[in-house]
Amino acid sequence: MTAVEPKEKARWIVEAALDRKAERPIVLDMRSLTFYADTFIVLTGRSDRQVRAIAEGVIEALHAHGETPLGVEGMDDGVWVLIDCNDAIVHVFDPEARVKFDLERLWQDAPRIDLEIEGVDPNPEPEKRSGADDDAEDAGDPAADPAA
Repeated sequence: MTAVEPKEKARWIVEAALDRKAERPIVLDMRSLTFYADTFIVLTGRSDRQVRAIAEGVIEALHAHGETPLGVEGMDDGVWVLIDCNDAIVHVFDPEARVKFDLERLWQDAPRIDLEIEGVDPNPEPEKRSGADDDAEDAGDPAADPAA
């Protein structure tokens, strides 16, 4: 098997995820920050079923390119599936887990890789936390009240 460039591998992983309707794909260049991975690929699925389907699509794409994941964790729960693709680590989150673990902020020093896929923003706006915190913030903000 010949070596695959990190951007090329990330592209076919993200394309497979997009085929399963993954949202907000981000590819982080980890080469200068870790010794164990060239890229982190962060994806969102809207439900536990979709998270699992996206992960299965990534695994199928790996096999189609002659690769086997070194490990897969979280498939049973479908909240956060981690796929160790040797030089790429794929994280498939449900929306709440992605906000909670906030890998984009944790690894904010990692450059983003633009895969040049039409319609995919390499640097999307972070999702906001939902829940009581938002309601409390909105209560004091007149702009948040449509009647004001």
